[in-house]
Amino acid sequence: MKRLCSICARGGSKGVPNKNLRTIGGIPLIGFSVIQAARSGLFNHIAVSSDSPEILATAKDYADIIPILRPASMATDTAPKLPVIQHCFSEVEKTTGMRFETAVDIDATSPLRSVDDLVAAVKLLESRSDADNLITAMPARRSPYFNLVEQHDDGFVQLSKTLNSSIIRRQDAPPSYDMNASIYVWERSKLLSAERVVGAKTILYVMPEERSIDIDSALDFRIVEMLLLERMTEFNWVKPI
Repeated sequence: MKRLCSICARGGSKGVPNKNLRTIGGIPLIGFSVIQAARSGLFNHIAVSSDSPEILATAKDYADIIPILRPASMATDTAPKLPVIQHCFSEVEKTTGMRFETAVDIDATSPLRSVDDLVAAVKLLESRSDADNLITAMPARRSPYFNLVEQHDDGFVQLSKTLNSSIIRRQDAPPSYDMNASIYVWERSKLLSAERVVGAKTILYVMPEERSIDIDSALDFRIVEMLLLERMTEFNWVKPI
């Protein structure tokens, strides 16, 4: 089974400027995901896609990677991520001449995942011949059946989703999940033809909240920094010699 891991890390970030190069415990954010991918032992190649030569050069310090300089049109604030992953995958196949059966993307801004999460997610998709792809998520704090509401133009609100019977406790509502932007896994042809991340045959790998924080703000970065620093010894986060 040939597998490719992509890590997409844009240089321009408004919420947390230059976040992919900011260090935690001496390691830049991009380094954590590169190390995880290498330590998993899953991949024939690891590719980093970025518009920033500095990010690409920094990523090389942490594992043997294939740098993919993405087009400017895919590096804007409004550019969707799926075409970036597809571009990276296709460019690596052209560069290496290798055909990968499984494509895995891990987000540089969600470094709290464990290597075990990565291995388990990949193995789960590969065990399901009926599935197109896999996403990761955590149990939602808010339920659309209980305490998540939508407001209409007239100012009135209603529950986002309703059932025939009322829900007295959130715990009695059907399970709901927050996508954590950590790990995405595709069967090759399904990635190349995909128009959206979540489709009719998408399956789920559930992770706990403490491994599911995605950095979108300065507060997110502080929380991730605290948790990663607590785990530096546990996961032996050290820069390779």
